[in-house]
Amino acid sequence: MRALWNFWRSLTPPQLFVSSFLLLIVAGTLGLLALPGLYTGPGLGPLDALFTATSAVCVTGLIVVDTATYFTEAGQAFLLLLIQFGGLGMIAFTTLIILSFGQRLSLRQEALTGHATLGNLEVPPHRLARDVVRFTLLIEGTGALLLYLLWAPDMGWQAALWPAVFHAVSAFCNAGFSTFSDSLTGFRHHPLVLGVIMGLIVLGGLGFLTLEELYAWRRARRGRRFSLSIHSRLVLLTSGVLIIGGWALFTFFEWRVTLAGMPVWDRLANSLFLSVTARTAGFNTIDYGQASAGTNFLSILLMTVGGSPGSTAGGLKTTTVALLGILAWSRLRGDAGINFSNRSLPEATVQRAVGLFVLAFALMTAGLFFFTATEIASVAHPDTAGRFLEYMFETVSAFNTVGLSMGVTPHLTTPGRWTAVLLMFIGRVGPLTFVAALARRAARPTRSIRLAREDVIVG
Repeated sequence: MRALWNFWRSLTPPQLFVSSFLLLIVAGTLGLLALPGLYTGPGLGPLDALFTATSAVCVTGLIVVDTATYFTEAGQAFLLLLIQFGGLGMIAFTTLIILSFGQRLSLRQEALTGHATLGNLEVPPHRLARDVVRFTLLIEGTGALLLYLLWAPDMGWQAALWPAVFHAVSAFCNAGFSTFSDSLTGFRHHPLVLGVIMGLIVLGGLGFLTLEELYAWRRARRGRRFSLSIHSRLVLLTSGVLIIGGWALFTFFEWRVTLAGMPVWDRLANSLFLSVTARTAGFNTIDYGQASAGTNFLSILLMTVGGSPGSTAGGLKTTTVALLGILAWSRLRGDAGINFSNRSLPEATVQRAVGLFVLAFALMTAGLFFFTATEIASVAHPDTAGRFLEYMFETVSAFNTVGLSMGVTPHLTTPGRWTAVLLMFIGRVGPLTFVAALARRAARPTRSIRLAREDVIVG
């Protein structure tokens, strides 16, 4: 026991963060294999149990079996528990438990939970952990109540309760799991239902630090000036541009395809839903296998961006893409620094965004290569028409923890499922965090010596 304690103490914050998700996936896999009463029929095999647990913990939503028919309500509740823990992050729960016993956080634990300072707002880790749980329960509870009131007249007051709770948690955690076999396709003509789901998805994808700052801004006394931080401004601006821009493009691409025959209001509601859900939520109201190529490629782009830092969503994150755009604009204008909203952005932060983009692109490329090698490598080219786009869609969806699919997930081979599991795990913990967790502690202090400089021609 002492050796295990010493090993835990020796882990770096990235290693401990990655390990928490790994342990939760292992626990979820063992639970799916051993717990009774989870299935309506035969249980999952070891690989499918691992795949399902990883998808739930990493709030992805890719499934190899139908959640609605394969699992009992007890099985669905077990999946929902994994989604909730994975969506909020193990660290928030660990911090809350420590605080509940009246103990102080160590410096190591503060490094894990973060001591954030955004603009005028300083957020200690204990306050952030409590507000994470408070925001989550409030938003999920409100969403569940609204869905229950919308579904009860048709489903019945008792039958509507569990789907309402399940979808509220799944939507806020951006998980995409559904108790309906066709996801939300059956509600494509119910704009109010789609509106509640979209609200939960957006709130879950903004990030808890941004929610904390918006809450503080709302509570600021009248007359007292409180300005949002650059982080929150970028989050809100980028999210708004992506949602509205995606809405316009999806409306154009699908107006006469999967949305044909609908009333105008339903077409607009569903195209807006396509824009919102593509950024790591994973619910669908259309068959992506029947959608236009423009829609599928736009979905890939939005899936790659994902949500915002500190949220339940995956992807590169809105601030990363915003920083890359600001960097490109600054270079085109010939500016020496990188500025936004009368503020200078740290060079180290911008370089981190560039590094994350390069690493994520490399990992998704490697994942796509493995998919093509394991799934369609032995098929003649004339027989693979459209398959490459399907597996590119699957790769981006898995890595960015989205859960949308063009229908290939249940048909993945064993190597393909292992590839998807690895992509989901790395995408959830973050590529930079994953790499940092693999790195050993420096055996010697870094030297503060700058080597001779020599230029390289690029472009």
